[in-house]
Amino acid sequence: MNENTTGTAGTNSAPEVLDTLVIGGGQAGLAIGHHLSRQGRQFLILDANPRIGDGWRLRWDSLRLFTPAKYNGLPGVPFPADPLSFPGKDDMADYLERYAAGLELPVLTGVRVERLWREGGRFVAAAKGQQWEAHNVVLATGAERHPKVPPFAAELTDSIVQFHSSAYKNPSQLQDGPVLVVGLGNSGAEIAKEVARTHATLVAANAPKEMPFKHGRTTARFILPLVRFAGLHVLSLGTPVGRKVAPEFTAHGAPLIRTKRRDLAAAGVQFVPRVSGVEGGLPVLANGTRPDVANVIWCTGYQEDLDWVDPALAGAGEGQRQYRGEALDTPGLYFLGRNFQYAAASATVTGSVRDARYLAGRLPERHAVDSGRSAAFR
Repeated sequence: MNENTTGTAGTNSAPEVLDTLVIGGGQAGLAIGHHLSRQGRQFLILDANPRIGDGWRLRWDSLRLFTPAKYNGLPGVPFPADPLSFPGKDDMADYLERYAAGLELPVLTGVRVERLWREGGRFVAAAKGQQWEAHNVVLATGAERHPKVPPFAAELTDSIVQFHSSAYKNPSQLQDGPVLVVGLGNSGAEIAKEVARTHATLVAANAPKEMPFKHGRTTARFILPLVRFAGLHVLSLGTPVGRKVAPEFTAHGAPLIRTKRRDLAAAGVQFVPRVSGVEGGLPVLANGTRPDVANVIWCTGYQEDLDWVDPALAGAGEGQRQYRGEALDTPGLYFLGRNFQYAAASATVTGSVRDARYLAGRLPERHAVDSGRSAAFR
């Protein structure tokens, strides 16, 4: 097995038992890969996308990160941009790809794991007729694996163009006529503001919380360092206030950061009550009205998809007892990049980097790599 180069499914096999298998090759998976490499572990990273960085690359065209470049670097390689600038999604994607190549991290792309179970004291992952065995497994798929859309979406008339925000690229996907954006998290706010330039736009959502400052370079210099500190150290499961806010934060997500309700109102966006169902092929709002729209964009978030994980692994989904990403009932099983895994920032690049460093130090005594293997594993 040529473990020193990034490859695609079908080009490599892994007959030996790995020390650690990392499932997910986004920023979280690559960050822990850096530490595993320095520890001399024999490991492999599997990623479902065709290219490293596609988790960012495949999102909408105008997406920019909310955090400045100085907070977007992975261990050992600062992000190559003005520290106070806000990189575009392609900049982040290309950075991750270069990071993996530069560190010679062993990543197999195009591999979506179909099953994960335990057998004979080892974890076994299967995909496309291949299997990998490992003493430890890190689930670094995050929470954005499966788009969440209400079941009644299927009842909308075929004349309405509808899709989840994960499929949105730019307004050219929309047909003429009004757009209904359902949900007002940060993605919904950014998308609504963009489509409002070319289409009459309605937003159906409860009023969200908002960061009480204007997003930009000044904020990046003076305020975001404080927000970052709070998101890593104050709002965490290690503090009383963090434990108190964790359930609400997990349920409702982060407050609006860059685009606020006043920005949407200034762009001509109309706010309407939440969508409660579908009647006669049209969306029905909580007040009983049926807006006559030509497009619907479901900005309703994601749900974690762990159906491929054997339930025998102590309910490896939401029911899994864990602390800082370490499964308490399944030795050798770890999580990384989850929403409020340990702190409010755990799902961000900065939080993933911090959590990856912690988890790498929690893995049991490593299985050293043969001295003849690449320095990338030493």
